[in-house]
Amino acid sequence: MDIHSEVFDAVRKLLEERDNAAIAIDGRCGSGKTTLAAQLAQEFDCNVFHMDDFFLPPELRTAERLAEPGGNVHHERFLSEVLVPIREGRPVCYRPYICSAMGFGELKCFQKKKLNIVEGSYSLHRSLREYYDLKIFLALDHKTQEQRILKRSGADKLTDFINLWIPMEELYFREQAVERCCDIVADTSDGI
Repeated sequence: MDIHSEVFDAVRKLLEERDNAAIAIDGRCGSGKTTLAAQLAQEFDCNVFHMDDFFLPPELRTAERLAEPGGNVHHERFLSEVLVPIREGRPVCYRPYICSAMGFGELKCFQKKKLNIVEGSYSLHRSLREYYDLKIFLALDHKTQEQRILKRSGADKLTDFINLWIPMEELYFREQAVERCCDIVADTSDGI
């Protein structure tokens, strides 16, 4: 079964069983997490939340925090501002952290929806897992990963990914056994 059939069938089944569902799409950078979330949003009436909106602000970036696998994301804020309201059936409002501006953006608000998708690395941090009804992990080979990042972000950013972001993600995946906690694991090296 291809990734689309497996994921879309699992989402349909979930929506038959639940009135309020949350899905996490975690995985390696360049694996197609944002693309899969967008494809699901075209098919289903849902909210899509991006973990990139929850990077850790500078005042919380201590050496101890950044040494934690997954510590570079503000998972505590994501839990209180997104996942808890979803679980309680309330609207969600938060201010995204914008790395390029080193500050918070304008308030984003989302009405209650039956389906809520969280996409991005670190979405399956140990502190967040129990809030999801379906957990998806996307993988890909390193050569394809580098090619996709180069195409998407350029050569300078690729160097940053190779030297910083990919090692941080791999530590998080390994130390928090992310792949093993997932309901669906798919290799997207051949496309999403």
